[in-house]
Amino acid sequence: VQLVESGGGLVQPGGSLRLSCAASGFTFSSYVMSWYRQAPGKERESVATITGAGISTNIADTVKGRFTISRDNAKNTVYLQMNSLAPEDTAVYYCGAKRFSSYFTPQYWGQGTQVTVSS
Repeated sequence: VQLVESGGGLVQPGGSLRLSCAASGFTFSSYVMSWYRQAPGKERESVATITGAGISTNIADTVKGRFTISRDNAKNTVYLQMNSLAPEDTAVYYCGAKRFSSYFTPQYWGQGTQVTVSS
């Protein structure tokens, strides 16, 4: 199983980034995919979740209206579109996969990609 994030980087406040997470080694369309983030000195927090078929999503209140999660099951990839970025969005962003929504945490994790929002 492998989850590989990409798309992070340095962006100015108000800017946008799109993160990608390419999955392999499991039946991607059967898994709930999530994006998490962890800022320095803080706990990892859930940012967005999408069900296997992509029908249902859940976005954290802290990023609602600015971030969008989507997936392309043909490409085994999940995306996080981040708009109107603010310095408090600076964190390492991780994607995670879990077989069922009821699972508290993902079974599989990527290595993370750094997002830095700064002028």
